[in-house]
Amino acid sequence: MPDSVPRVFLVVVDETPEHRIAVHYAARRAAHTGGRVAMLYVTEPAELQHFHAIAELARAERREAAEQLIQQLCDEIGPIAGSMPMVYIREGRQRDELLALINEEPAISILVLAAGTGPEGPGPLISYLTGKPAARMRIPITIVPGGLTIDQLDALS
Repeated sequence: MPDSVPRVFLVVVDETPEHRIAVHYAARRAAHTGGRVAMLYVTEPAELQHFHAIAELARAERREAAEQLIQQLCDEIGPIAGSMPMVYIREGRQRDELLALINEEPAISILVLAAGTGPEGPGPLISYLTGKPAARMRIPITIVPGGLTIDQLDALS
């Protein structure tokens, strides 16, 4: 990869507690490699299509919550990464939007996810991506243990 094209570490941001570990890991790796962080937040489409006004209000509220979370994370990790992250907010099915973004943005070079620590396993996205779709991915996937602390993460990266 030419030096003029920085590595872009893509992180999926959601409401899970472990997403923060993935974001911090990506920020540390970006800082150490001269790369950038990109964050993707996917909101689910409204189910109440026949109540258009309610669906639009719910969509706006989800978008606002996503923007607030992303802004908080940008403020938190921008100084760590050395630059403000690129931000993508999309509506749809999380895994579909993630794969579409990876295919649309050639600068994205690594996907960073944190594994869930609950009894249900690493999470639906990791379970999906490490199955058959893994063979079709054009970028590597880094899976960070979701139970790490920020201090442990700093020691690793």
